[in-house]
Amino acid sequence: MQKKNQWTLPRHGVITSIARCIVGPYVRWRYRVDVQWIPKKDMRQCLIVMNHQTPFDQFFIGMTFPQPVYYLATEDIFSLGWISKLLRFAVAPIPIKKQTMDIQAVLNCIRIAREGGTIALAPEGNRTYSGYTGYIKPSIVSLVRKLKLPLALFRIEGGYGVCPRWSDVVRKGKMRAYVYRMVEPDEYAAMDDDALFELIRQALDVNEANAESGQFFHKKSAEYLERMVYTCPDCGLSAWESHGDTCRCLTCGNTVRYLPTRELEGVNGTFPYRFAAEWYDAQCAYVNTLDLTLWTETPMFRDSVKVSTVELYQKKTELFTEAEMCLYGDRITVTAGEQKLVFPHDTAAAVTVLGRNKLNIYADDMVYQIKGLNKGFNALKYVNIYHRAKNLREGAEHEQFLGL
Repeated sequence: MQKKNQWTLPRHGVITSIARCIVGPYVRWRYRVDVQWIPKKDMRQCLIVMNHQTPFDQFFIGMTFPQPVYYLATEDIFSLGWISKLLRFAVAPIPIKKQTMDIQAVLNCIRIAREGGTIALAPEGNRTYSGYTGYIKPSIVSLVRKLKLPLALFRIEGGYGVCPRWSDVVRKGKMRAYVYRMVEPDEYAAMDDDALFELIRQALDVNEANAESGQFFHKKSAEYLERMVYTCPDCGLSAWESHGDTCRCLTCGNTVRYLPTRELEGVNGTFPYRFAAEWYDAQCAYVNTLDLTLWTETPMFRDSVKVSTVELYQKKTELFTEAEMCLYGDRITVTAGEQKLVFPHDTAAAVTVLGRNKLNIYADDMVYQIKGLNKGFNALKYVNIYHRAKNLREGAEHEQFLGL
């Protein structure tokens, strides 16, 4: 007999099966993905832990496992009105507040595990910008031990080549999604925390900064690369503008071409980075040298944006249809006519990037969501500078982590 207020419901399995039949063929065609069905011996309740490369990663899991899967999902999808209600009814995702310690999300996972449900999550908490698996929080070990489920380590390879986070287009190329390894509870129970964390980290470690794993074709291969990059190897902090397969620094004119091999090629001179991942790493290293006190009077960047307030798990309300947002070394400001919002780095609870280039600022018990009026808006720089300021404030000047 079904218990009252149960999270896992029979309809989730029915809807998942229907969606697999309808969406599965489209996903295989759209992404040219080789999704490998899980062996029969592993068709059971488990905790699925995956790396995160494309916006369709959850569908790859749904095409791999026969049972309904309950995904940890950012709170943003729960503030979309009727769409959110439909998602809750159909697949009951588990809400989690990004970049915060969300105890309720952990409790919901425990509840679902006790009800016999399978859970999936991406411990990076973010889709990769660079092409390699990003920072994984060590707290994943604690969750694995609490749930005591078989651990399915799920790898996605080639997703960055097919659909980089910063791009709006899907390239022609091949990718693969499969269970890399199943780890039984008695096996990881015998490991210490460091060994278990390293097992997870290595299993999910996918680095696409190489030219050997295939080519990916599209005439707009470089478009919106400026959503990821905001530094120039020649002139430091800068803005970039892309078109087709090239991207140009608006400060010095340095131009780079994005090749089908995912390599970068200098157009008007030698470019020091072979792959976007190298550029991303160099950008982070540069930010980690910045003295932010130099930008307390003059902003580092200005952007034209629109702003909404988010009532978590309910709705979004438009606040400003057009505003100027400025990034300083110690704060973020948003100005619309006579109205001004100020978010000091030392009091904002969190600054995060969602999707390709949406920015969320958590401050004063409010959530503000910012979208650029320019499609090439770079939200990443706000996250990176916020974390650089946080590291300096906490005496961790040489801390490398910048929010992703």
